Amino acid sequence: MRHLLSAGDLSRDEAILVLDTAKELAQVSGRSVKKYPTLRGRTVVNLFYEDSTRTRTSFELAAKRLSADVINFSAKGSSVSKGESLKDTALTLQAMGADGVVIRHSASGAAHRLAGWVDGAVLNAGDGTHEHPTQALLDVFTMRERLGHLEGLRVAIVGDILHSRVARSNVLLLHTLGAEVTLVAPPTLLPVSVHTWPCAVSYELDEVLPKSDVVMMLRVQAERMKDAFFPTAREYSRRYGLDRERFARMQRDAIVMHPGPMVRGMEISAEVADSPRSTVTEQVTNGLSVRMAVLYLLLGGSESGIGNQEGQA
Repeated sequence: MRHLLSAGDLSRDEAILVLDTAKELAQVSGRSVKKYPTLRGRTVVNLFYEDSTRTRTSFELAAKRLSADVINFSAKGSSVSKGESLKDTALTLQAMGADGVVIRHSASGAAHRLAGWVDGAVLNAGDGTHEHPTQALLDVFTMRERLGHLEGLRVAIVGDILHSRVARSNVLLLHTLGAEVTLVAPPTLLPVSVHTWPCAVSYELDEVLPKSDVVMMLRVQAERMKDAFFPTAREYSRRYGLDRERFARMQRDAIVMHPGPMVRGMEISAEVADSPRSTVTEQVTNGLSVRMAVLYLLLGGSESGIGNQEGQA
């Protein structure tokens, strides 16, 4: 694995290796010294063309915990706002000798293009409405921690599939790991190509809910919508929102997930979001371990196994 551009690029063994590595690294957070020396001397650049507090902070902290030098490059206050192209920025990073570049960009395919221009490893932190592979990895990690297995799990992904890079990455990764995915959305919020995805599709949340082990609610991405995709927010919520009544019809040990940020009251009610069966805060915590694992595996070279490394300040 040289880059992480798509969840679909991961073989089953590679995905399991990331999850197992993340599990070992998760144990670090319980120690007084939380740092590993693994990436000392390596430089990781966070290249964010879109706002994202959680993902950017998570990648930054992950790199620092592994002792890498981190450069945060925000497109807003940089040469990019003066018209510098992605290729020019890539050449600058190349000249600086960046070992790893974490990129988030509004154009689908931006991470793939960048990977052709730099020698360092490229990690896709979200490209347009295309993919967000580390989000899928942390979601799957959370499912495995909570439910104990992935093979045969029935996962419902509900809401704005059309604009969701999280949905596409989750479908690909869950399929690789043997889970069964059903997408639930109004027809207007499904991509045209959805029939080519390895999953089932339903327009009826009430039919799918009782049969699901995991229900992942997605945010309605109003900022990406130029047209009216549903009559009103209230109507959307009535048909596709997870409220107390619907929550009560789920299996007793089924879990509720959300990649965040949540629009409470729209796609998920406050009491469901805050219930013990909601994994929203765990997903954020697990995101750090998973991103550390990915950076470690991409940039760590041939160092000895994680478990053998003593933490150093």
